[in-house]
Amino acid sequence: MGRLTLEGIGKDYDGTEISRDIDLTIEDGEFVVFVGPSGCGKSTLLRMIAGLEDITRGQMCLDGERINEIPPQERDIGMVFQSYALYPHMTVAENMAFGLKLARTDKAEIRRRVHHAAGILQLTELLERRPKDLSGGQRQRVAIGRTLVKQPRVFLFDEPLSNLDASLRVEMRVQIAELHRRLGATMVYVTHDQVEAMTLADRIVLLSAGRIAQVGPPLSLYHFPESLEVAEFIGSPRINTLPVSVVDPGRQRTAVRLPNGETLAVAVDGSGLAAGDAATLGVRAEDFVAPETADTVLAARLTVAEQLGYETLAHLEVAGVDGGITQRLDRLARLETQQALTLGLSGEHCHLFAADGRACPRRVSLPGIAA
Repeated sequence: MGRLTLEGIGKDYDGTEISRDIDLTIEDGEFVVFVGPSGCGKSTLLRMIAGLEDITRGQMCLDGERINEIPPQERDIGMVFQSYALYPHMTVAENMAFGLKLARTDKAEIRRRVHHAAGILQLTELLERRPKDLSGGQRQRVAIGRTLVKQPRVFLFDEPLSNLDASLRVEMRVQIAELHRRLGATMVYVTHDQVEAMTLADRIVLLSAGRIAQVGPPLSLYHFPESLEVAEFIGSPRINTLPVSVVDPGRQRTAVRLPNGETLAVAVDGSGLAAGDAATLGVRAEDFVAPETADTVLAARLTVAEQLGYETLAHLEVAGVDGGITQRLDRLARLETQQALTLGLSGEHCHLFAADGRACPRRVSLPGIAA
């Protein structure tokens, strides 16, 4: 079992509040990713779970047992750090076995666990090599194996892929996902990379300034963000934002005035708004529609086209929109700098945020994605 519960968790450093009011339950076998900008408190929270940081307030339980005061080595929790921290004079097998030897585990059992973990992590052929003879991805797998042989109830990962290049990060993401599938273990993973969060997590915990901004499955945060802050963090490229004013708030649709003076009825519950309120319209890069099927259109001019092979990202100037707009297009799109384009907007595909950043609930249904 590996059910972890956090109730009212808080952390202070020298009187400064770093984490506050963290209430979260991580179910046995779940893969949860803590994500957020630098300094949001995600690594501090992970270190509190590991026992490497004291908890100032609240209660933390593992399978119903309070663990606040239990030392790290007795928590039955394993941690994989950003740094591989392998002993250079030891072989792969010796590095993986080191913690078990310190715990005076039987030699035959150590050998069995090391070979079992090596098989899972595709390290069997490398057991007699030393760290200097391994690639970055192989070293990270050894670091994971060192934790795996301990058979903890909960695995913690603190930005384990940040030292790898882009291609190795993709490869290791797949291997970590496969490891979770095979073990069915509880895993808590910290990253600043929202792509890692989206591809690995059963649930994402998005942290901001030491608090939880939103918790849910990746696609729920993407399609139904509860705030502008969440919408801007989740998704690449970043969601487009346009300043608008409320014309007619309603429970099913809310009419807003766009920067060009046109009106758009957005499929959201804007009953908490009032006519004349300033608001922010959000549109994902892929959610623009063909002008002939649009509810309304915006005139735009191309500044840069990024042809990425699998898609083209068009960066556009739009009157009244600071920072411009990004549109995702077909990979074969052929565009010229300063080309005039027309952006089609559909009220079904847009988000609306109040002046304080709160999201207006969307009135759309997406199969298999909970609002």
